[in-house]
Amino acid sequence: MDSITRTKKSQKVTIVGAVVDFLLSVFKVIVGVIGNSGALIADGVHSFSDLLTDWVTWYAAKQAGEAPDKEHPYGHERFETVATLGLSIFLAIIGTAIIFDAMGRLTNTGALNHEVWLIATAGLSIVSKEALYWYTVIVAKNINSEMLKANAWHHRSDAFSSVVVIIGIVGAINGYYYLDSAAAIIVGIMIIYIGWKLGFEATKELVDTSIDDEDIKKLHSALADIKGVNSVHTLRTRRVGHKKSADVHVQVNPFLSVSEGHIISVSVERVAKECIEGLDDVTVHIDPEDDEKQDEAPYKDLPERAQALKILHQALKLEDCTYEFERTQLHYLEGEILVDFFLSLDYLANNSAIEINTQLSDIVAKLPGFGEVKVYFN
Repeated sequence: MDSITRTKKSQKVTIVGAVVDFLLSVFKVIVGVIGNSGALIADGVHSFSDLLTDWVTWYAAKQAGEAPDKEHPYGHERFETVATLGLSIFLAIIGTAIIFDAMGRLTNTGALNHEVWLIATAGLSIVSKEALYWYTVIVAKNINSEMLKANAWHHRSDAFSSVVVIIGIVGAINGYYYLDSAAAIIVGIMIIYIGWKLGFEATKELVDTSIDDEDIKKLHSALADIKGVNSVHTLRTRRVGHKKSADVHVQVNPFLSVSEGHIISVSVERVAKECIEGLDDVTVHIDPEDDEKQDEAPYKDLPERAQALKILHQALKLEDCTYEFERTQLHYLEGEILVDFFLSLDYLANNSAIEINTQLSDIVAKLPGFGEVKVYFN
């Protein structure tokens, strides 16, 4: 699903939720004040909080759907994660405020008025919010949005709280006035719990928690089966909004050409995306040897190509070796530089291949950091 379609669906369900939340919150607060029900008023405040979370969700969905830019080259998906964390914090604050208000009402209880209206309003809230929950969660699963799932649970928490409100109202009607305040406290606790749960998941994502172990094992096995891949190591994964990313090192034959190594990396990326649903970004490192087991960089003191060729040229010149090489190939393996010299077949007219190879090997052997020499004739 493209980002534009995903954004439109996310914003549509959010707008629908916002309209319902606004109407419910106004209705519940008014009826709660008239009926002297602290639980229904708390429920109405909860619905008012949904308005803010709906706006945050709508804005985050809009931002997350934006294409990568200069300031966000990896995309904007984590706007959803930050929004989810923000929603969780806000839920915790709202829940705490409701609990404190209800605790104050415990010592100042009173009879309820218009009980039928109170129960009918809470019942309407249950039906409306449960419908919103299912509508939102279906869209969330369709577009794979944790942020929308968080907002869906916010809707369901309101439905649950309305159930508790009805219980409290019925209890107060029968003379147990404290049950109305007790119901409000339970609503507050439920809101805090949902906020903590959502915040915990969002925090795991922000600190780059890996994907599920089973998925990692599945991915590791699939990559190891690719022809040309000798081993898979340093496999790292993380979640980025509704997407997943992976960073993997694969060991290949050290004497492959650059183009063949690139083709293997393309295969690794393709197989990884086919293996794990939602895996959007795969970074592949092609390694000529298993560098995971090396305690420290074995090549940190070795010269890079330009300097290495200069050292070789100077050493050959000092030994009066005047071969004109068609190509010189360097292999950085096992902590040293292996050298392949490519010469014309014309040189074999006066010297044998063994003699030339021995001569060049003796010269290079004197150089620190250099290893085996091979000579090829074209």
